[in-house]
Amino acid sequence: MTSSAFVLVLTTLLAATVNGALGYGFSSITAPVALLFYTNRILNPALVWVELPLNAYVLWVNRASVPHVWRRVLPTIIGLAPSVVLGTSLVHRVHPGWLKLGTFAVLLPLILLQAAGFRRPIKAERRVGLLFGGGLGVLYSVTTISGPPLAVMLSNQGFTKQDFRAGLGLVRLAESTFTAAAYGMAGMFSAESAGLLPYILPSLVVGIPLGVRLIHHVRPETFRRVCMSFDAWVVGYGISTLLRQLHVIESGAAFSVLAAVGLLDVWLLYRFFRHQRLEAGAAVGPGDRVYVSPRTDRALARSGSPAP
Repeated sequence: MTSSAFVLVLTTLLAATVNGALGYGFSSITAPVALLFYTNRILNPALVWVELPLNAYVLWVNRASVPHVWRRVLPTIIGLAPSVVLGTSLVHRVHPGWLKLGTFAVLLPLILLQAAGFRRPIKAERRVGLLFGGGLGVLYSVTTISGPPLAVMLSNQGFTKQDFRAGLGLVRLAESTFTAAAYGMAGMFSAESAGLLPYILPSLVVGIPLGVRLIHHVRPETFRRVCMSFDAWVVGYGISTLLRQLHVIESGAAFSVLAAVGLLDVWLLYRFFRHQRLEAGAAVGPGDRVYVSPRTDRALARSGSPAP
């Protein structure tokens, strides 16, 4: 087994665990790491073959909520089809290095938005959903990633947990089906891509049940946030490396991107866990004896939460 194949096994195991826990995240974790070793033209077809049954499974498990959500996500699905064709043509026409850089540049703000917990409900949901589907189709067909922006959109619109998973399954099954058809017509399914499947499939068999068990012992929001942090660092490293490889920045200054992403992510993590600590402190009953430092007491006072 080569070093790149070994990294692919470990990465897909982590990604499958995340997918089992959250219902999405397989490609958004696998692609940023695997793109450091493989081109989009080789990696994408293999991931699409994996995503087809994976998304079908997510949809089947949450099929009871499909009648509640299908009308709301239908505009997004309609917008997918033509944009998938555009994205597939980009994979063929653009230099692999520049395509990777563009992929990472699009992913980074989406990951950071999700890490920051961005929420702003949209009133014109159908019209925006159609445009959103167009952008999502291009992104997925170029990168096989759509989890972060799709999760931001569905959470932003107030989907309940079960409806969220059903909507996610519907859109992602549609985009993986459209992309598989477009890749097939473009002749992108090759023996080299198929050669990655033996390293990916065992990770799914082990990782998905592991994620389902794990999520019962960890807060879903904490688990999701740590995964987003991992993605942010990988994408930051990928951008810095590609800036040097493509001679955009020749010196070590290229890694200032990684440093900036790291600092921002550390700050977002601090804010996230501090908010959780304040919530936990506010939830303690008045009769419980809990030591609260003066610093935490002042923070609770500023947030309007009663001290325990």
